[in-house]
Amino acid sequence: MLVKHQNVELELLKEKAIWWPEMHVLFISDLHFGKASHFRKSGIPIPEPIHHKDLDKLEFLFNTYAPKQVFFLGDLFHSDWNETWGHLMDFLTQFEDVKFSLVKGNHDILPPILYDEAPFELLNQPVFIDSLVLSHEPLNEVPEGYLNLCGHVHPGIRLKGLGRQSVRIPCFYKTNQTLILPAFGEFTGLALVQVNESASIFGITPTKVFPILS
Repeated sequence: MLVKHQNVELELLKEKAIWWPEMHVLFISDLHFGKASHFRKSGIPIPEPIHHKDLDKLEFLFNTYAPKQVFFLGDLFHSDWNETWGHLMDFLTQFEDVKFSLVKGNHDILPPILYDEAPFELLNQPVFIDSLVLSHEPLNEVPEGYLNLCGHVHPGIRLKGLGRQSVRIPCFYKTNQTLILPAFGEFTGLALVQVNESASIFGITPTKVFPILS
């Protein structure tokens, strides 16, 4: 599924990421790696393999698209340090040909020394690239001519079937100057977005991205 903004053509991926083929750039938001460990510390038995799925999906994207750069649009790791931080850093270090950048989100709160030693650069929002402006939370004001790529919201939509049947799925949510990415991490919730005439909504299933409103 393609979205165009001025001279930029972006591909919305079923893996809940965005690919910019001309520049060989991937955009990913809200991985929230390590969240399961926080829940286990609180006595809630969340299995760690839930994050293994995230790494498998990242590896698939990196090997399939061979990006030159990957932008994580905030909330790469879920808040305070736990042992899974090292697992994520070891994973990213394997991809020596990829430049990783993290646009700082509200959960990216680790001590500065950890970010200094990480295999990515830490950036404060907003970040301007061509006619795109990157942030974690949607910007209150987007400069004229720019498209704001962001996350934070974890957008989803409820699809209704016959009778009382319904299903909630993640989605990409686009307004005139803002395109909100779905949460990439498996262990994240959904915030149902409003359906209105001014928005374009692209639903995500394991096999495709499809327009619901566009």
